[in-house]
Order: sequence, then structure tokens, then C-alpha cells
Amino acid sequence: MKRTIYTIIAIAGVLLSSCSSDQTPITISEEHLHKSVEKVTEIMIHDIFSPPVASRIYVYPNITAYEIIARNTGAYPSLYGQIEHLPEIPASEDPEVNASLAALIAHMELSKSLIFSEERMQTFQDSLYGVWQEQNEREFEASKEYADQVVTLAKQWLGNDNYKETRTMPKFTVNSDDPSRWQPTPPAYMDGIEPHWMKIRPMVLNSADQFKPAPPPAFSMEEGSDFHKELMEVYEVSNRITDDNSEEVAIAQFWDCNPYVSVTRGHLMFATKKITPGAHWIGICKIASKKSGFDFATTLHAYTKTSIAIFDGFISCWDEKYRSNLIRPETLINQHIDENWKPILQTPPFPEYTSGHSVVSGAAATVLTSIFGDDFAFDDDTELPYGLPVRSFSSFNSAADEAAISRMYGGIHYRAAIEVGVKQGRSLGHFVVDQLVMKNKQEELANNQ
Repeated sequence: MKRTIYTIIAIAGVLLSSCSSDQTPITISEEHLHKSVEKVTEIMIHDIFSPPVASRIYVYPNITAYEIIARNTGAYPSLYGQIEHLPEIPASEDPEVNASLAALIAHMELSKSLIFSEERMQTFQDSLYGVWQEQNEREFEASKEYADQVVTLAKQWLGNDNYKETRTMPKFTVNSDDPSRWQPTPPAYMDGIEPHWMKIRPMVLNSADQFKPAPPPAFSMEEGSDFHKELMEVYEVSNRITDDNSEEVAIAQFWDCNPYVSVTRGHLMFATKKITPGAHWIGICKIASKKSGFDFATTLHAYTKTSIAIFDGFISCWDEKYRSNLIRPETLINQHIDENWKPILQTPPFPEYTSGHSVVSGAAATVLTSIFGDDFAFDDDTELPYGLPVRSFSSFNSAADEAAISRMYGGIHYRAAIEVGVKQGRSLGHFVVDQLVMKNKQEELANNQ
């Protein structure tokens, strides 16, 4: 009987050993991260998030995943102590944990908690989880357990950024007695979007008004005044763009990035634009990372640094928008110059100064330049899914300049909002670069030579 028992135990041991030997290490590549970010963007388009809120959905999962890599591999320095309110993410004590796998799982899990259509992200996750579990159940389960612990900490962290509180704050009040103040614009006449976004806790900024720009030209409808000149410039530029296939129209379309509606102008019909400005720059980050052959950790570093600049950029911009509270060109042109005039692009539902595209583009381009260099040429295919062709740029700064001037071509911003906005964004971007130590060991060695 004892011999039989020993025989059974021995056979079971062999079988277990055989099963264990079939388990192969799980390999996570940068493509997994790109796909996760793309899925988040796709769902945000479906759920129609505003540009500021979309920036929040990008930044928290990126930082959380980055911290897992930083704490468990040493590939990059942790942001703990650099972002003042960031909690300390503990390193895993389980040798079975795959840091890249845990980072990706945390990225997907936290992203899922920030969107509306959670089931879409869950379906995406399940398709991956099944493969990984079959490939190496122990490694997958250990990595997921650790990722879930980190996500719990991250949820507590983001839950204190004042976002929930701003959901219940009063709507923006329109002052119709002041001719310089913003008013809702056609065709939907929506309320001002996110009037309390400056109250959201920033990542690197000391305060929302740290990069408070110079005020716009004093409101005046008197001919010859600086403000009136800028208003007439918008009107005249728009009227000069008469060719549907003109370069100016192509630029305006490419950088429209309006998550709300489609627009028509005469017989000219624009593609429905639902990607946000931040999402466009996240897409550019993906393009640059792929062109550079970045691995998982380096790609995550690029996404994280870029999303921090975008997030703080929206806080800085929205702080000024609802302080200056400036009326849009469309409103004044319809009231005083041409009641039938329509801008090429639909005017977004918030005050004019400064230009959100200009601020965010300036900030993102500055950070991307710090990662990839001054003369990084790239082909931007971000808008292909929305029916627009590829545009090529010699640098991130040239792309930011084009994104900014596109708002003039689109008829939705005065020149001051564009030029001052780019300066505001670049100043913020340089501050992010200067404040955050995020260089890997290879970069540090290169800089010290």
C-alpha cells in the first residue's frame, strides 16, 4: 500500500513538474502599451470627454504605471517626492512579479475606472488576461495582485484632486450686460465647459496661475484699436480662404480636435472630429516613440512626461480662460459685422483667451523636444481614423506653431490668444522639464560626458 502511495505521489510530482515546465515567462512589449493607450483614446471618443477631462484620464494611469517600473526596475527615477502629493508606491517583494506586466495591468485597470464605458476596456483586458494566464498563471496572478494593490493607492490619490468636488460646483454664469464677456456660441449654444478646472490639483505647477499670461488687448469696438484690428483680422482671414482645398483649410481641419460635433461651411463638409487636442499630442508621442524604437519602459516614460505637461497645461489655460472671460470672434462678427458669417470650425464652448490648442501644443512640444531632440522630423498620421491625410513636420515646435495658427484659420481665436498661448505653454513645458528628474541611467551618462 505504501509503495502504491509513493508511486502516486511520484507520478503527481512528475506531472506538476511537467506542467510547470510548460509555463513560459510573459513578455510585455511597447506595443502592448501603445494598444492600451489607443484603446483608452477610442473609448474617450465614444464617451465624448471634454479636453480637460481627457487629460486627466491620460495622466493618472501613465504616472501609476511609470511608478511601478521606477520602483521595481530602477530604469527611471521615481516621481515620489517630485510630485508633491504623489503617494509612495511600494516595490513588490514577490519575485514572481513581472514589473512590465504589472505596470500594463495597472494602466488598464486605472484607465477603466476613469472612463464611462468600462465594459469596452474590460473586453480588451479579458482578451489579454486569458492569454497571459494560460502562458504563465503564477506570474500573471502575482503581477495582477501587485498591480491591483498599486491601483488601490492610485485611486485614493486621484480621488483627492478636487475633481469630484468640481462636478457639483455651479455652472458658469453668463454676463450679457458686458459686451466683452463670453457668450455661448452656435449652433448648440452650450454652457461654458469646465469653468472650475483651475481648481483641479496640478501635478508640477505650484498654482494654476503660476504662468498667468499678459492680459489680452483691451476690449474696444472702435476702429483702429488693437482689439478691433485683431477681430477684423479673423474676419478677413476667413473670407480670404475661399478654396476648399487650400492649405489654410487643411491646417484648420487637421488640428480641429473638437470632441463634440461636425461642421459645414457652404458646400464644404468637415470630418466629424472627436479626438481632443491632448489626445492628438499623445498620438504624436506614440509616433515618435515608435520611430525611435523605444522599448516598454522608455515609451512609458515618454507618455508620462508628455501627459503631465498636457494635464498642467489645461489647468493653466483654463485658469486664464475663465479669468479674462473674453468673447469669441464669432459672436462679435455676427453682432457688428456680418450676421451670416460662420467660422470654418465650430467655436468650442468656453471663453476665448488663451487658446487651449496653443497652450497645450506649446507645453507638449517642449517636453517631447526634451525627449527626442530639437530636429525630430515625423509624419503625423494621428488624424487618419477621422478621414484626414498625414501631415509632415520638421520638429515638434513646428507642429505646435501650426496647431496654434490653425485656430486663426478656423475663425475661432484672435491672434493674441494664439501667440500668447504658445508662449504660456512653452514656459510651462520648460518648467515641467526643469522640475522633474526623469532621465534613465543611459541619458544621465550621456549628459555627464
